[in-house]
Amino acid sequence: MDAIIMAGGRGLRLGRGEKPLVALRGKPLIGYVLDALRRSSKIGKVFVSTTPSSPLTRAWVMEHYDDVGLIDTQGVGFVRDMIFAVEASGTSGAVLIIMADLPLVTPALIEKIIDTYGRVDEPALSVHIPLSICSSYGIRPDTIFNRDGRLIVPVGINILDAGRIREEQPDYNYILNDAELAVNVNTKNDLRMCELICENRLGPG
Repeated sequence: MDAIIMAGGRGLRLGRGEKPLVALRGKPLIGYVLDALRRSSKIGKVFVSTTPSSPLTRAWVMEHYDDVGLIDTQGVGFVRDMIFAVEASGTSGAVLIIMADLPLVTPALIEKIIDTYGRVDEPALSVHIPLSICSSYGIRPDTIFNRDGRLIVPVGINILDAGRIREEQPDYNYILNDAELAVNVNTKNDLRMCELICENRLGPG
């Protein structure tokens, strides 16, 4: 399965330049996502989708990852840019879409998500975590859904049928309890939370 990282964010709330390049323990956020995808045995080609708002991200990826495809979109909105990126990638079948601000994602998590997609009937899959996990880290998510009385939060990982990318695709809500997915780095508090989690797991950076 191919993967596309959506990396067009301006990072206005962080206030540290292009969000994919914000450093966590000396490494850009997008670098963590790229490395997790490239280490996964279930991922084929990896693409990074940038916008006019993220030229430095494009240059950084080009310099450090010569095996990663780059797709320039117009920056006209997430959905339209994503459709363009999927079509421009030339991928077929299922494609994994992931945001560039998920530095705690791991190859094992990616493979778990892909394995689950292979067992469901819907053409699409969206990954969520319970709101309670976000609350336990003091994180206030931008979007919350109620699914059968359970409050869940989208984490920014989806699998879609590339051949139907211009259609609204019925999706399976895959709910995980993995804390690694709780932190989308949108604010300084989110970044600090990532730093604390990394420090607890890996020691001082």
